[in-house]
Amino acid sequence: MARKTRKIKDKWKEKRWVRVLAPDSFNNVPVAYVPITDDKNAVGRVVEVTLFDILKGDPSQHQYKLFFQINKVSEDKATTIFKRYEYSKEFLRSLIRRGSSRINFVIDTKTKDGYSFRIKVLTLSHRELNTSRKHALRLEAKKQIEKIVPQMTIDEFAQAACYGRINGDIMAATKKIIRVRHVGLEKVKLLRTSEEEIALLEA
Repeated sequence: MARKTRKIKDKWKEKRWVRVLAPDSFNNVPVAYVPITDDKNAVGRVVEVTLFDILKGDPSQHQYKLFFQINKVSEDKATTIFKRYEYSKEFLRSLIRRGSSRINFVIDTKTKDGYSFRIKVLTLSHRELNTSRKHALRLEAKKQIEKIVPQMTIDEFAQAACYGRINGDIMAATKKIIRVRHVGLEKVKLLRTSEEEIALLEA
C-alpha cells in the first residue's frame, strides 16, 4: 500500500511584504520592508534602523540607532511609533578615554502630550573631575531636561533627542560649571504612550 505523501506548506508563500514607515516626527520615510503573515501579528514588531537611514546624510549618522515599533498595518504599509534611541556600542567605546570622567545620569520625563520616556545622559570631561563637579553636572542636566521636555510634543521630542538639539542645550548650560568634552543622550526609551498601550510596549 502506497504511503500518503504529506503536503509541505511553503510558509513564505503565505507571507506578504509591507513597507515600514518611520513615525510622523521623521516624515514617514520608508525605513524597511518586512514579511508578515497577518496584520495582527505584525503589530508590536520592532524595526531597528540608524539615523543615516532616515537622513541619508553624513555616514557618521550610522552610530545612532533608532527603534520603531509597528502600531498599525494598512494594505502594504505599516506605521510605527518611536520606541528607542541609543548610541551604537562601537561609538560609545570610541568616546571613552583614560584620564577623564564619565558622568551618567538617568531621569524619567513626560512630553506635554503624555508620552513617558527614560533618558540616560552621558557627559565626558577633558580630565578627572571631583565628586562635587560631577554632582553639579548631573543637577544641570536634570534641570535642562525638566525644563525642555515637558514643553514638547512626542514629535518635537523625538526630533530634538535624535538630532542633537537637547545635547546642545545641556552642553551650553554646563559651560558655567566646566567645559566638557561630550554631552549626549546615550539612550532614550519610551515607557508609556499617551494611550497607555501597555501590551504593545511590552511586546
